[in-house]
This record gives sequence, C-alpha cells and structure tokens, in this order.
Amino acid sequence: MADYRDQIQTRAGAGASTDIDEGLRSYMLGIYNYMASAIGLTAVAAFGTATWASNNPAVANALYNSPLKWVIMLAPLAFVLVISFGMNKLSKSAMTGIFYAFAAVMGVSMSWIFLVFNIPSIVQTFFVTATAFGALSLYGYTTKRSLSGMGTFLMMGLFGLIIASIVNIFMQSGALAFAINVIGVLIFAGLTAYDTQRLKNTYDAVAGNAEMIAKSSIMGALSLYLNFVNMFMFLLQFMGNRE
Repeated sequence: MADYRDQIQTRAGAGASTDIDEGLRSYMLGIYNYMASAIGLTAVAAFGTATWASNNPAVANALYNSPLKWVIMLAPLAFVLVISFGMNKLSKSAMTGIFYAFAAVMGVSMSWIFLVFNIPSIVQTFFVTATAFGALSLYGYTTKRSLSGMGTFLMMGLFGLIIASIVNIFMQSGALAFAINVIGVLIFAGLTAYDTQRLKNTYDAVAGNAEMIAKSSIMGALSLYLNFVNMFMFLLQFMGNRE
C-alpha cells in the first residue's frame, strides 16, 4: 500500500512538473514571437523610410538634417518609458499597440543605415547578430549558474557606455568610438544571456494570470529586442561596408 501511494505522489509531482515546463516554454515562446515580429516591423519601417528618403530629397532633408531628426531619435525612448511605467495601468491590447508603434518608430530612426552602409553588409551583420543572440539566449535559458551578479555589473557598464557615447559626440575621437563599439557588443551580449535567465525566473511570479503573462511577455520582448538591436548596431560599425 505504501509503495502504491508513493507511486501516485511521484506521478502527481511529475505531472505538475510537466505543466510548469509546458507553461514556461509557452511563455518564453510568446516573448520570442513578440520580439521577432517587432524586429521584422523595424526592418520594414527602416528600409521603407530609407527608400522614400532616397527618392525624395526634401524628405531626406527633413528626416536627417532638420530638427525633426531629434524628435525621431528620442521618440523610441518615450515609447519605452510609457510601456515601462504604465505596465500596471495599461491593458494588454494597449501595451501591444504601443510596443509595435515603438518598433515602427525605431525603424524610422534607424533608416539612415541603409543610406550609409550597403545592403549586403547590413544583411550579413543581421544574420551574425541573430546567430550570436540565439546562442547567448540559449545559454541564459539552460545554464544552472546564476547570472544575477553579472547583471548588476553589466548595468553599471551600460550607464558608463551611455556617458562615453555622449562625451564622444563632442570629442569625435576615433579611438574612443572604437572602444565604445567593442564594449557595447560585449555589454549587450552579456545582457542577452542575463535577461533570458531573468525572464525565465519571472515565470513563477506570473503563472496562472493570463493578463500578467501577456504583459510580462511584452516587457520581456522589449528587453530582448533592445539587446538585439543594440548589438546589431555596434556590430555594424565593424562589419558594415559604407556606400
């Protein structure tokens, strides 16, 4: 009788574990789906805007040489802040709409790369970034080692990188620009692994709440999207062939 009860408890535990595993896989797949569709939208918006600008000098001047360029550059940050601070107040549909609007505006702000670099080098850099991102995210998902300490270090490095980038706007130092690009690739590579593990670990906190799972998926997609895009932009400085 005792053996029979033990078997029942073992099977029940295995069933619960399977449910958790399936829920976690579904949760992470949702994050990657949001992220991938946002990257696709960004690519289409960037290429479409660049094509429009290249065929219309007045549009190109407005987008890249007028004060409007600062609005375009800062608009994605505004969307990020709205999503981040409004997570508890916004509905799932509102967050989804804002997220994709952010991705489209991000594409407009990145459109200049199609006017500076040739398309084959952009495509090559994209696939290199995708391969590296996939490997790093897989490591973050599967490793048993806690990456929380690395996350703190990487965030400190990110703030330093932002400050150095602002300083170099005025200094225009080639050596500093090279260092910024190298460090930028390393920081966002590390953040990809760290954020993947962090998102995996947050599943227990939202499991069972469909609304929170959806919102958390969008926030997770936003984090990974930013890591991907930034790693791509820094790699493009090394791999991109200028027109």
